[in-house]
Amino acid sequence: MSAAPAADVAGRIAGTVRADIRELAAYPVAHADGCIKLDAMECPYELPESVRDDIARTVRDTALNRYPAADLSALQAAIKTAFGVPAAADVLFGNGSDELIHIVVQACCAPGDVVMSPWPSFVYFDMAARFDHARFVGVPLTADLTLDLPAMLAAMREHQPKVVFLAVPNNPTGGLWSDEDVAAIVDAAPGLVVLDEAYQPFAEHTWMPRVLDAPNVVVMRTVSKIGLAGLRFGYLAGHPDWIVELNKLRPPYNLDVLTQATLMTVLRHKAVLDEQAARLRADREPLAAALAALPGVRVFPSAGNFVLARFSGKLDGNAVHLALKTRKILIRNFSNAHPLLANCLRISVGAPAENAALLAALQEILSA
Repeated sequence: MSAAPAADVAGRIAGTVRADIRELAAYPVAHADGCIKLDAMECPYELPESVRDDIARTVRDTALNRYPAADLSALQAAIKTAFGVPAAADVLFGNGSDELIHIVVQACCAPGDVVMSPWPSFVYFDMAARFDHARFVGVPLTADLTLDLPAMLAAMREHQPKVVFLAVPNNPTGGLWSDEDVAAIVDAAPGLVVLDEAYQPFAEHTWMPRVLDAPNVVVMRTVSKIGLAGLRFGYLAGHPDWIVELNKLRPPYNLDVLTQATLMTVLRHKAVLDEQAARLRADREPLAAALAALPGVRVFPSAGNFVLARFSGKLDGNAVHLALKTRKILIRNFSNAHPLLANCLRISVGAPAENAALLAALQEILSA
């Protein structure tokens, strides 16, 4: 049987797939074989062999012929203990925090309702709103990439958002909004405020102990940045009544048995994850200082496991990004993502040898 003519396929797509989806591009993921990978804020350190052996024993005994069990109470208790979730709060699990973002938007927003965030921030806040028929409103940061609180409060009064996402620290800028500013947004928000603490282990600052203090706050986190990016696991903590409503949209069996088994095993070794995060925190400031010492480079303050740098010398951000890529060093180029990020590159904190290779390459590139 011959394939359908391309024109016929294109016509069916045009008549079926939403126009706004056809205009989008898929989330970009670079091919990384043989590269120094500093583009995705992953932990550069593998788990110790003893932990991997423990995982292997657990996974070997995990039944794959049955769906995951409905009772997640053991994992919920382990997560709450390991990550300081208040005893009176409840937790919801997702296939990465991306799924949790969708669940929140779907639960709270009818078509056309507003989702809001300081902007630029995590691009998936915008993407999920669009996918789920909500309207995204991004409130620009200041020229120094700090939170513009008066603008946020004014935008909330005008647009009455159902959901406000606050990334603390913010991605891709690295900024950590003050408690006073976060509290002001929570107090003024007419709907739910989601505090995205994906980078909390590198900020050593959290809203989690206060998650039950306000009636409209949940805290969302991921394990992707602390050495478990391959698991695709996120969790959202909040008042049990919020979790009851959000759980109605959780896909059945969204957390597979291998992820559950691995998590239960790794959490017995959480000190390893904490130590790796501490190493990255310690290496962040030396990396930032070395970048700032390069000609034409401005580094913005960061509380994450990455730094954002603006290149304004002889080579712009696009040229530097390409020159690094040809040397098989991957970083994230935000030069064309938003006017406030012109010529900005986001660089993950890597292992010491990776950081040294990056800096040597930049010295060579900028002096050429």
